[in-house]
Amino acid sequence: MDPLAPLIDTLHADGRLRVWSLVITVFGDSVQMRGGRVSTARLQRLLGRIGVEPGALRTALSRLGRDGWVESERDGRLSHYRLTGSGRAKFTDATHRIYAPPTGPVADWALSLDEVPDTGALHLGGLALRPATAPAPAARFRMTGRIEMLAPGLGPEIATPGHLAALAALRRDLDALSGIVPAPLEAAAARTLLIHRWRRIVLRFPDLPPPLLPPGWHDEPRAAVARAWHGLSPQAEAWWDQTAGDLPPMPAADPGLWTRFGGKSLIDRAEGATLTP
Repeated sequence: MDPLAPLIDTLHADGRLRVWSLVITVFGDSVQMRGGRVSTARLQRLLGRIGVEPGALRTALSRLGRDGWVESERDGRLSHYRLTGSGRAKFTDATHRIYAPPTGPVADWALSLDEVPDTGALHLGGLALRPATAPAPAARFRMTGRIEMLAPGLGPEIATPGHLAALAALRRDLDALSGIVPAPLEAAAARTLLIHRWRRIVLRFPDLPPPLLPPGWHDEPRAAVARAWHGLSPQAEAWWDQTAGDLPPMPAADPGLWTRFGGKSLIDRAEGATLTP
């Protein structure tokens, strides 16, 4: 059985696949850490592994070019793409949010009545709920302290249905990846799929700590994603190192790649850790 089948099936079950968004994920997760330029052939080899047809990739690259995200270059018979200056600028904040380290236990929380509703916060009874140390907008009311009690099942009342559905899909992907040791191309494709799902969660919803998570979660989603990402990365990077036929060599990975999510040593130390209410 194809080890990536569960992840691929879930990706396509989400609705019409936005290939252009998947290409952006590849740039952010891999290409930018290897000199910022990639051949169309390598992109097709990677995305073809998860069912993207050549015509769909060409259409996606054309759209990204029209929208000012990427620019193309010719190198002999090969076409290469890189992000434009404006495209790279858009990556800065998103990259920080996607690959930030797990937060660890949260002791103090802030409950506030924000002047402008903040979609990046959790909400409880019309009030915004966030870690006390998190940046916060102007508010008409704010108090901080420790959460002393959480009623069972309160999480689904705080998180939106869309947030809960996204976390459920992420949990299925993580479970599908558990215990498999994919070959290099499969690892590169699996890591792309994992970060594509995580990227869409983290850029739309606030992190939800374990006390508020739905059943099936025993640790912080960010920590679970980080462990899976670091587990896939040695084999994934081996594929990006490969050269064969129409795959020209890529620059070596930037050392900063291995510090994403705080680095593997941080993730190992946090193994099994949960956030306190």
